Amino acid sequence: MNILLVRVSSLGDVLHNLPMVADILRHHPDANIDWVVEEGYVSLVRLNPRVRRIIPFALRRWRKSLGKKETRAEIRGFFKAVREEEYDYVFDTQGLLKTGIIMGAARIKKGGRKVGLANGSEGSGYEGVSRIFHTQSIPTNPRTHAVARGRLVAGAALGYALDTRPDFGLPGLEHANRPAWMPAGDYAVFFHGTARNAKKWAPENWIATGHALAPMPVLLAWGSPLEKTEADTLAASLPNATVLPKLSMDEAVSLARNAALAIGVDTGLTHIAAAFMRPVIEIYCDSPKWKTEGNWSEQIINLGDKGAPPAVAEVLAAVKQLRGMA
Repeated sequence: MNILLVRVSSLGDVLHNLPMVADILRHHPDANIDWVVEEGYVSLVRLNPRVRRIIPFALRRWRKSLGKKETRAEIRGFFKAVREEEYDYVFDTQGLLKTGIIMGAARIKKGGRKVGLANGSEGSGYEGVSRIFHTQSIPTNPRTHAVARGRLVAGAALGYALDTRPDFGLPGLEHANRPAWMPAGDYAVFFHGTARNAKKWAPENWIATGHALAPMPVLLAWGSPLEKTEADTLAASLPNATVLPKLSMDEAVSLARNAALAIGVDTGLTHIAAAFMRPVIEIYCDSPKWKTEGNWSEQIINLGDKGAPPAVAEVLAAVKQLRGMA
């Protein structure tokens, strides 16, 4: 059986789709699973060795040069790659017009199905027009967890129930490399940056938490000039903090994967650390906890909620609990 997964972005959403692979292969061990994903996240999907073929999608880059013949040729090459294989099932778990078009372009075998979401979750960017590309639309509760949504859609189409915790299919820590910039011993990482200001935790909270962790090294990651400035401000008040250089996607994943403790707001790298089963404290300030909270490991503690960020004392109590497990 050949299956194509269409989940192109964003970082956290691609990560949350990974357990579909393990579920499908648990019930259909001979299945071949391919995946269409934004080119920037190919390295994340590649970490799961059970994905046979990854088809890079570069819409974010193509939009900047649609008038160039090289870009148009690349787009044609993309759709040719999508159509190389005939699939028994194509799953679009993003529910957007752009992912629906990809699904529509894919070839299916006689009797095959194109399966997608019948509705969005609360606060999602779901686009109902995507259903015109489906042969089967699966309804889900609007408050279904981000990890469970794709798993439920695949289970409904392929005829199995979810009876296990999510398996992200990621390699264990014993296979991890430690880049030269990474401390040789244990370190904590603060994933303090996020695109939406309301989701951020106050700088004084990060500083108080960092002081409480001393002398444990604290690494500060960043992904934009603004986040770099914020990281520099935090580091100036913390004797044990280091602002990292700008990291590639592979390096950022390695940072999350090797952390002895990750503390972060609701953002992709925080969720990557949780998927690697690291000790993680997820901080929710202005997004609903039910949507993405790590609920598959006792080493993940979720604090706060939409409109109710946690206090420093709650985070430090969680740190003590997690460090006690080590």
